[in-house]
Amino acid sequence: MFTVTVRDHVMIAHSFQGALFGPAQRLHGATYVVDVEFRAEELDPNGVVIDIGAALDALKAALEPWAYRNLDDLPEFKGINTTTEYLAKVLFDKLAAEIRAGKLGRPADEISGMKVVFNESHVASAGYEGTP
Repeated sequence: MFTVTVRDHVMIAHSFQGALFGPAQRLHGATYVVDVEFRAEELDPNGVVIDIGAALDALKAALEPWAYRNLDDLPEFKGINTTTEYLAKVLFDKLAAEIRAGKLGRPADEISGMKVVFNESHVASAGYEGTP
């Protein structure tokens, strides 16, 4: 399996509902380093998994609406705990739609997998992976 990983970051604020979250029920900030791995069983005729530039652009565009924002204020997250795991799935879905639309330089059926990881710190991360 061939892979290509691109990386960006996003700074957000949010709060959580529920006793499980303890002090994180209060508004707090997070800076996530976000890695997205694209997988293909074969390289394309150019010898690549995916257009890295297009993948970087798509990642940056998908994260931009969240940057320097309180996620609690965004309609798409109304009443939802925007946990790291949840955000990874939302980003996965956004990028999968870009792949299916042919915007990352390779037909969707040639991308065999994608993994999104939100790194919260040097000791914790969460993610989501599947077939786009």
